[in-house]
Amino acid sequence: MAVNVNVSLKLFIEYLQIEKNCSEYTIEHYQHDIRDFAMFMDEQAIIGLENVKYSDIRLYLTKLYEKKLARKTVARRISCLRSFYKFMLREELVDDNPFSLVSIPKIEKHLPSFFYASELDELFKGCDISTPLGQRNKALLELLYATGIRVSELCKITLNDLDMFVSTVLVNGKGKKQRYVPFGSFAYDALELYIQHGRHKLLTNTKEDHGILFVNFRGGPLTPRGVRKILNSIMDNSALNGKIHPHMLRHTFATHLLNNGADMRTVQELLGHSQLSSTQIYTHVTKEFLKDTYMSHHPRA
Repeated sequence: MAVNVNVSLKLFIEYLQIEKNCSEYTIEHYQHDIRDFAMFMDEQAIIGLENVKYSDIRLYLTKLYEKKLARKTVARRISCLRSFYKFMLREELVDDNPFSLVSIPKIEKHLPSFFYASELDELFKGCDISTPLGQRNKALLELLYATGIRVSELCKITLNDLDMFVSTVLVNGKGKKQRYVPFGSFAYDALELYIQHGRHKLLTNTKEDHGILFVNFRGGPLTPRGVRKILNSIMDNSALNGKIHPHMLRHTFATHLLNNGADMRTVQELLGHSQLSSTQIYTHVTKEFLKDTYMSHHPRA
């Protein structure tokens, strides 16, 4: 009897949710990648997951490269399908894992982009705090830079997660892991203004008492997509050129801490990284920063 993709995927998702405690974002990627492979199986008339051969996978990879997908995307799909087959092996749904024979393409490593202090000053000037939305935008920007949290984490913050007395926020991170992150006086002042004035005015547009800290112009919870639009708007209103993405503020947070002497373990804890290797990339940014500073200022550089 052929192993059905949909049935196996349902079991796999339950495993990811219950045993692995994966985030919704991770599960969404797994579902997308496995369904994409299922479409390939249909195109090649491969019936049953147990009938997939190494030669089929080589053809699948060829098609991925023909679509000009990034190496990182291809590597993620291979890793996803390898894990999927590993799970099915454990459940005795298949006899072998054809993806165990496939090597993951080497991923090109790029140093994360970040803002210099002077650029951040210009960015903050792009917020008009005379309006409720401007107050929200300033508070959002200050908190992202002050804590280095992810946008997905930012959108989950409730008023109850904030402790203004000791200036900390409870962050619900990946895999439902929680951590407390402190914030400074600039973020405190921006949050205080927004909560007492801007947020209160924005909530008059809704009857829902959801308790979410950052809201949209209708008073509903702000989404990650909404945050990206806000950051683009702030960038457009500032004197800066170029593009901004939410992770740039996270990169800036980590880079500035390391540049000013913070130890890597502390930065790892603040960022919510489970592996120190995820934090180590910022040491490379710091080295580049030091090199650029040296080349720019040393008389015999």
